[in-house]
Amino acid sequence: MSRETEDAAYAAFVEAAWYRHLRTATLITGDRHRAEELLQDCLVKLYVRWRRAATDDPHAYLRRMLVNGHVSWWRRRRRELLAADPPESADPHADGHRLDPLDELHRALRALPDRQRAVVVLRHVEDLSEKDTAAALGCSIGTVKSQNARAMARLRTALLQNQEATP
Repeated sequence: MSRETEDAAYAAFVEAAWYRHLRTATLITGDRHRAEELLQDCLVKLYVRWRRAATDDPHAYLRRMLVNGHVSWWRRRRRELLAADPPESADPHADGHRLDPLDELHRALRALPDRQRAVVVLRHVEDLSEKDTAAALGCSIGTVKSQNARAMARLRTALLQNQEATP
């Protein structure tokens, strides 16, 4: 296969898969800007490995790169940075209005630990099987099941608390 043909196949893949994988990256990271950076970094790395990835499932390959890239980023930055003056944040319930249900769900997802968030996104947004999720995360199927159960319980609790707290 010529380099031009490979480049065309890669460009077509990126065009077709961009929004799907951006959604996954956004849900995994909890931040749209960080997700865009992560996806772009992974797409650059994928381009270098395109010949190998294209013969397998490039979506699965990219998904695995996104998860691994986020875990690596999180490990590098997990130390807490102290600030003299914490930033001010607005209370979404201060004016008595209820949050949009989708916004509530995104907030609850961002509150989950990284591993649980990744499991929920891969299982319920990407619709992967437990086996495929375990392969993408590099863990056992039992770990996927337990992390999913814990995450769903935390999401239920968080969403019910939000529902009860709003008039």
